[in-house]
Formats: sequence, C-alpha cells, structure tokens
Amino acid sequence: MRSKRSFLNAEQTHLVWDGPGLMAGVDEAGRGPLAGPVVAAAVILDDMAPIAGLADSKKLTERRRERLYDEIRAKALCCSVAQASVEEIDRLNILNATLLAMRRAVQGLRLKPSKVLIDGNRLPALDVLAEAVVGGDALVPSISAASILAKVTRDRLLVELHDRHPGYGFERHKGYGTPEHQAALKRLGPCALHRRSFRPVQLALGLETADAADGE
Repeated sequence: MRSKRSFLNAEQTHLVWDGPGLMAGVDEAGRGPLAGPVVAAAVILDDMAPIAGLADSKKLTERRRERLYDEIRAKALCCSVAQASVEEIDRLNILNATLLAMRRAVQGLRLKPSKVLIDGNRLPALDVLAEAVVGGDALVPSISAASILAKVTRDRLLVELHDRHPGYGFERHKGYGTPEHQAALKRLGPCALHRRSFRPVQLALGLETADAADGE
C-alpha cells in the first residue's frame, strides 16, 4: 500500500507536515525572461518509488534535468503542467500570471491533494490547504520535481518557438535577457513572444514607462 506522505530527506526534517493525505509540490519556470509564457508544474510523488538526485532545477545540468524529467513522469503518482500566456503576463503582471499558472497546474492534477506546498512566499487561490516554502525547490522533493518539469517544459517550448521566430536566439537563451537577446531586440524589434510590460521590451518599442517590469 502506498504511503500518503512524500519521501523526505535529512535536509527536510525541520519542516512541519500536517496529517495524512496526498501532498503536491508546485513550482514555476520563466518569471524573469523577456519572452515566452510562464510555466508551472504540480507533482505528487510516490514514496514507494523514490527518485534520487532531485534538486532545484537551476542547480542541475540540462542533461540531468532531461533525465529526471523522464523519471518523474514515469514514477510520480500524478503531475500536471500549465502556463500563463504572454498576453496574460502583460495584462495581469508577472506575479499574478505566475500564481494563475500555479493554480492551473494544481487544478490539472488527476488526484486531488490534501495539501499543496509551493515554492516561494506567495500562494495562488486554491481550494485545498496550501503552504508557501521559501527555498522549497531545494528542500522539498515534490517541489524539486515540479521545478524540473516546469523548467524542461518551458525550455523545450522556447526551442520550438525559435522556428517560428528565428533571429532572436530563443533556442539558446530561452527568452532571458542575455546580451545576445537584447542585441536582437534592438536589431529586429519585439516579436509576438515578447512581454511588452517588461522594461527592455518597452525600450525596444520606445514605450518605456516608470512602472514597467525589469524582467530580472
């Protein structure tokens, strides 16, 4: 019979866990880039099938993330990936769009968790018990798994979108504001993937406002 609690490691023994029930971890990828959607994932792990090497996706090599992505998909009790579009980011702002993507990811789970642990210090509106865990992508395995699913999904998407919008280097920088990307913005101007509420994009459009996001 499967345990209802997520697999814990020694680093996590100080965290408080509230009773029995399925627990989901949630994280996002893509808050900082100048282009593309923000992607969130929710994961319920099976502690009868633990996954070695889970960590904050930013601390892993691309090759390691890809391998863990496949293992998470194969071993998790269930997982869900969702996004908020560029249009939603510009309309709602990046924070609210991120929370929307997280809510969609939780709502997309095939199994309903009794508790959701979310990386960071802000919570989306959910109909289940939720807790924000600062640094959770390094502390909670299910959040680590969610960070990997979100990161790999978004990176793959930006590689695909490069074919529709060549010249910006999306397949390399994945929409982040690298010198290469900013030079392409100046040379080509923004495309449909660019977040027009972010300051570097507004600069490229000649529409900078005092309250534009930095994209950092």
